[in-house]
Amino acid sequence: MIGYLGEFPIEISNMTPADWAIYFIGSYGQIEGEHHKVWVLDQVARILHGTPVKSTEAKWDNGTVELRCMTGEPTPEYHQWVAEGRDGEDGPNTYDYDEGTAP
Repeated sequence: MIGYLGEFPIEISNMTPADWAIYFIGSYGQIEGEHHKVWVLDQVARILHGTPVKSTEAKWDNGTVELRCMTGEPTPEYHQWVAEGRDGEDGPNTYDYDEGTAP
């Protein structure tokens, strides 16, 4: 779109981790491709392990506004959860963990 003004940080404080998880599932879970669905699952896992969600509004000079949300820096709890999931009978990193591909 012509007239793009940029992205501006906004604070959304009334969302719980469960609310954010449902938001990500509803917003991105229907996008075709297994790699995108895996990304949604990973984002939900990050959120439910305490990773913050950062929100911005993209604005254009014609008045169009688009909400954009992304996860921030993953928490140590998330990293620990991934490490535990990768462990197996052959020790650390027995199994792979796929973060998927953002749509």
